[in-house]
Amino acid sequence: MRKKIVAGNWKMNLDYNEGLGLFSEVINMVKDEATGNQQVVVCSPFIHLHSLAALAKGYTNVSVGAQNAHQAESGAYTGEVSAKQVKSTGAEYVILGHSERRQYFGESNELLAKKTDTALANGLKPIFCIGETLQQREANEHFDIIKSQLVEGVFHLDADKFSQIVLAYEPVWAIGTGVTATSDQAQEIHAFIRKELAAKYSQQVADDTTILYGGSCNPKNAAELFACADIDGGLIGGASLKSRDFTDIVKAFN
Repeated sequence: MRKKIVAGNWKMNLDYNEGLGLFSEVINMVKDEATGNQQVVVCSPFIHLHSLAALAKGYTNVSVGAQNAHQAESGAYTGEVSAKQVKSTGAEYVILGHSERRQYFGESNELLAKKTDTALANGLKPIFCIGETLQQREANEHFDIIKSQLVEGVFHLDADKFSQIVLAYEPVWAIGTGVTATSDQAQEIHAFIRKELAAKYSQQVADDTTILYGGSCNPKNAAELFACADIDGGLIGGASLKSRDFTDIVKAFN
């Protein structure tokens, strides 16, 4: 059975002490209120990772992840952080290919394939993001865009390595806009992704892959989205900065 995951992406928010305070609230609320077997992953800025990983020790259903990692193992890349460095903090996951990285930093599928290889080689589990813009959806190109992101970003992996990947579908037009894809729209894309996985690898691989929804998921719509057959959780942005909202999303699986 594939994992159910609710992952929080804090983006470039919270100073060091604010981050520790929020994470402490989240793990205590999850411990007290979440009754399912869902996995909680908090992806924080680099400054928090080591301390959050220490706080998460002993909680089998709470993990920590980074929001990015460089494609090189090491070197003269001032200001960058390597996958090895991320792993050394105690983090288990890393977000790769988030729409903001693609848009603001020009990250291509080719670059993300290299980042994925480096992350896997260092024992990290990538949360690999894919999704279309509003312009691409309106031009009816969304299926082609998503397929190309899969083919060029992760389909070079063999089935064993791919089994370490978590996919996150982000309708870019529904991130930070207050607009949310309907559950039918989200399920349609998730089912398409799973069909592509079956065609590339096998039905078993497709059935075992966790696919998260990453478009303005909140406590009000989480249960409806998570009830869809091919949606295995969420990659949560703004709502992950509020312990009550984030925990209520986690509880949508209860």
